[in-house]
Amino acid sequence: MAYTTIKKPSDYFNTKLYDGTGSVANVTGVGFQPDFTWIKRRNDTRSHFVTDAVRGAGKQLKTNLTGTETSYSGYLNSFISDGFTLGTDGDSNDTGGTYTSWNWLANGAGSSNTDGSITSTVSANTTSGFSIVSYTGNGSTNQSVGHGLSQAPEILITKGRTNTQNWAVYGSVIGVDKRLYLNTTDAVATLSGYLPADTSSVINLSGTSSMSNINTSSIDYITYAFHSVKGYSKIGSYTGNGNADGTFVYTGFKPAFVMIKNTGATEFWSMFDNKRDPHNQMDKKLYPNGNNAESTTSQLDFVSNGFKLRNTESEFNQSGNTMIYMAFAEEPLVGDNPCTAR
Repeated sequence: MAYTTIKKPSDYFNTKLYDGTGSVANVTGVGFQPDFTWIKRRNDTRSHFVTDAVRGAGKQLKTNLTGTETSYSGYLNSFISDGFTLGTDGDSNDTGGTYTSWNWLANGAGSSNTDGSITSTVSANTTSGFSIVSYTGNGSTNQSVGHGLSQAPEILITKGRTNTQNWAVYGSVIGVDKRLYLNTTDAVATLSGYLPADTSSVINLSGTSSMSNINTSSIDYITYAFHSVKGYSKIGSYTGNGNADGTFVYTGFKPAFVMIKNTGATEFWSMFDNKRDPHNQMDKKLYPNGNNAESTTSQLDFVSNGFKLRNTESEFNQSGNTMIYMAFAEEPLVGDNPCTAR
């Protein structure tokens, strides 16, 4: 039996909640210096925004919008050893605001990668199966960029930094020639010639359809690439049953974070974590494709080896439809001692 190489999942992913102060402030307690931070105000209609170490702190993209990258000190000013420094914008640090931040460890500001036909800058953590990939499109077919991981990513999230476009979500968990948009409720679209399968070294950008989302000439792109790691993360899919006694999804660990999308219907993405909801049932939900304040209508359980749906909501449990998900661990079910695997 193979056991996880990650004994403490919070060394690689951690959710940190904080309250806004209205003044420049350090948020600490993440447990590491993050390389990718995603922040959402919980108690107001504010945009989600993401910042990473490859593009540089102070540069933001909003997951619910198509806009270009902004450079503004009011959001996240710097990454520090145990967290990050905030400005005073309402999206990140307003007086009276309550916020969640989801934080991932990659490998710093990154380095040049020439594995693909387009040179990329890559910050890759091969232990946790996560990399940040920056590149400039050339508008040609049969192109690729290196991702720096030890195996093919299962899900990729790509945004043009210098043009107004949708956030493309693609990869093996969705299927060849298929894509979703992170910033919309759209169901999965099948586009002939869109993307071939990725490899253990490169993300393929070949395609004759909708290359504007991934490879327009002279446009700068950022991609967040993930693959599953036993006991730490799981990228997968399940079929909803439309029942309050919902589908059980095995991950091999107790989740700390889950994001779900119904691929077959026009439905919101849903985000849950164990810090906003430290006890079952998990009913605090945020939407990466919307600026909505936190909702408290959805219900699922985080259990020792996965998650169990407890609601008929079509966003994550529509009967017969395929849902994709990303999950990261609070506690692994596997470890060095075989007796810990049950």
